[in-house]
Amino acid sequence: MEHVIEIKHLAKSFGTQKVLNDINFVVDKGEVVTIIGQSGSGKSTMLRCINLLEVPDAGEIYVNGKSIYEGNINKHRSEVGMVFQSFNLFDNKTVLENCVLGQVKVLKRNKHEAIEIAHKYLKKVGMDEFADKPSTQLSGGQKQRVAIARSLCMDCQVILFDEPTSALDPITVDEVLNVMKKLAEEGLTMVVVTHEMAFAKDVSDRVVFMENGVIVEEGRPEQLFVNPQTDSLRRFLGRYLNQQTA
Repeated sequence: MEHVIEIKHLAKSFGTQKVLNDINFVVDKGEVVTIIGQSGSGKSTMLRCINLLEVPDAGEIYVNGKSIYEGNINKHRSEVGMVFQSFNLFDNKTVLENCVLGQVKVLKRNKHEAIEIAHKYLKKVGMDEFADKPSTQLSGGQKQRVAIARSLCMDCQVILFDEPTSALDPITVDEVLNVMKKLAEEGLTMVVVTHEMAFAKDVSDRVVFMENGVIVEEGRPEQLFVNPQTDSLRRFLGRYLNQQTA
């Protein structure tokens, strides 16, 4: 299997607080990996290190066999897309312009080609009819779908999703998760930090459970959810199951 992402001995601290401690794992081409764990366990920091939004203190990260520390950072970020919980769209631009800008500036596509590609991916996420709308006039779920389309426009090898539904109301959570499920079925490589346990259980190829900056357990969802090997994962899943039945 071809590794799209390979992480070796990754470490990151903020001041005296060690947030990531000797993280090692790989993501294979076409794989959907979800990362679960309590807030503050290091999940989002690991994603931000992969995209060099945070600079690791130690360790190596490879994308398609190349160190992320070598080469152009904008090119790296075009290959490793990121969808944030707060959308990060340009408020002063339309939906279409949000999807065109990076293609023209980073990939050096001509504007006509960039517009065609933007329409293609906006259609895929069900947002093409809003192409000329200012991004400020969209709901949270609509903004998140535009953010996903924007990443797809950049021909990325993998998309990192950092709690993509945590800022959404319950009604719009499903519309975003449905887009992500469709992309997973089409073979897009995805790394998803999420509190949506049903998504982790039903859509993932592999689940990674983190606690206190380390990977405690990882495996196929049917293994982790049915037969967790550690007390910490059992406690975490117990809280989730209690919330589901409350």
